[in-house]
Amino acid sequence: MYELLFWRYSEGIYLNHHEVYEALIEEQEVDGLEELPVTVILNRIGSLFSKWEKVDDNSWKNNEGKGAFQVITTPQSVRIDCYGTQGKAMDILVGALEEFKCPLYDPQVPERYDEMSE
Repeated sequence: MYELLFWRYSEGIYLNHHEVYEALIEEQEVDGLEELPVTVILNRIGSLFSKWEKVDDNSWKNNEGKGAFQVITTPQSVRIDCYGTQGKAMDILVGALEEFKCPLYDPQVPERYDEMSE
């Protein structure tokens, strides 16, 4: 599995990314993060992956190749667990969240890909 996590800081807020990540995977609310339009984001992902089979409300699998992913949301975050998903599909997911001003935090590295990164 490869995990992708996305959130958006409130204006002027900059926190320790890994501490934010740890709180969000525990589904804790984090002061300084904005609430996200989760339903709109899920709809956008669904439209981008309309050729993939929608397994349930939050999961898709590629019937014409490798890969599957599940989207787990909180009011402040979107986590995507990728299972054998190819890089191109993950790039589409990252791009979709960038549309909502939510840059990627990659906990495997760990690094957040935004203009505020050190």
